[in-house]
Amino acid sequence: MKLIPRSFFGRTILLVLIPLVLTQVIIANVFFGNHWRRVHATLAKTLTGEIVTIMNFIDAGDMKTANTMANDIGIRVSVNDVVTRPDKNDNKSKIVGLLDVELSKKIKRNTNIYVTRVNRQISIDIPTHDNKIATFDTTLYRIYSTSTEVFILWLIGAILIVSLLVSPFIIMHNRSIRRIAHAANRFGRGLDAPGFVPTGSREIRDAATAMINMKERIDRYNRTRTDMLNAVSHDLKSPLTRMRLAIETDSGNKPALLSDIDRMTTMINGYLAFARGEIPEIEQSTELPPMLTRIARDAAPDKKIVTDFPDTPAQFYARPMALARAFGNIIENAARYAKTTIKITEIDKPGETTVIIEDDGPGISDDKKADALRPFVRLDNARGVDTGGTGLGLSIAQTAIENHGGMLFLENSDMGGLRVRVVLPI
Repeated sequence: MKLIPRSFFGRTILLVLIPLVLTQVIIANVFFGNHWRRVHATLAKTLTGEIVTIMNFIDAGDMKTANTMANDIGIRVSVNDVVTRPDKNDNKSKIVGLLDVELSKKIKRNTNIYVTRVNRQISIDIPTHDNKIATFDTTLYRIYSTSTEVFILWLIGAILIVSLLVSPFIIMHNRSIRRIAHAANRFGRGLDAPGFVPTGSREIRDAATAMINMKERIDRYNRTRTDMLNAVSHDLKSPLTRMRLAIETDSGNKPALLSDIDRMTTMINGYLAFARGEIPEIEQSTELPPMLTRIARDAAPDKKIVTDFPDTPAQFYARPMALARAFGNIIENAARYAKTTIKITEIDKPGETTVIIEDDGPGISDDKKADALRPFVRLDNARGVDTGGTGLGLSIAQTAIENHGGMLFLENSDMGGLRVRVVLPI
């Protein structure tokens, strides 16, 4: 509909004001409407009784008493042979309608009521027994309560006050949403948004934080793809060059060629495993201890496996194949470097489960832990030189864990080696 504002500010103002206005109107009509009708009816009855009493004195010819009484109650009385009035009276108007009804009940005569809105006066003409006209002049407020107008003004004032109080908050929310839109537009064009920080309500901050995290994941994805191309080019170039040279010089060493082929196969399988981490998978109810036990038994048959699982482990929805690949890479990494023992622990807390996998191997120094999570990076220390690999294991695991909304941390183990701590939401 064209009547509905398109802006967030306009729609929010309507969302606040429309229920407020409807509530005020309903209260005014249902409660105060009945109250005002009763008040106006009482005022009309009171004035009618006073006029009837004065009229009785006039009909009896006691004008002195009639004038005295009228002056005491704020009514001007005059008796005239002829009175000049407009052609149409106001008997049926909303303001004096109740007074006309009451006068018709009490005085069985042709009564005319006229309202002068300029000075808020009413004039009531009633025929006397001697065919003259008795005129009663008094203020309109004798039959009309001004609290009606005051209440309406208060209603309008309340709406304006609420609008003034609400507008700054809506403007701040609108500004926060505009910042997010501006940052998202820059992110979509591959640019950064300097100085952009989440502001506003908790929901808006959560949306901004989610967008920042999404940008970081996209940036990491792009860096990973670039690193992958560089790694493929670098890792395959040397064995292919050796194989070409061996063929061209007819000095090929079959074991050496087979070793290069095996090495290339291993690297390609690693690249394919990394790419498979992006394949969609249906979430299923998952329980980690059976999965971790099976992976550890297959990956480290010659190592001592120590497990510490809860009696009733947590069950949560996850992509089991992706998690199995992630924990498989972590446990295989531990099995490759552990001397004798691998320990696997699960700790369940409300809202999250933590899996800790640690070994008694050489570990990773603190300055190399960040590099260990980068794809295609192989460390230069004891955990990376002679053991082969493509440098993708921990990166694949981290990607799978983050796709589940979790986090992966590399820490030093009390056993002397590396401790990998995985936190997953449940």
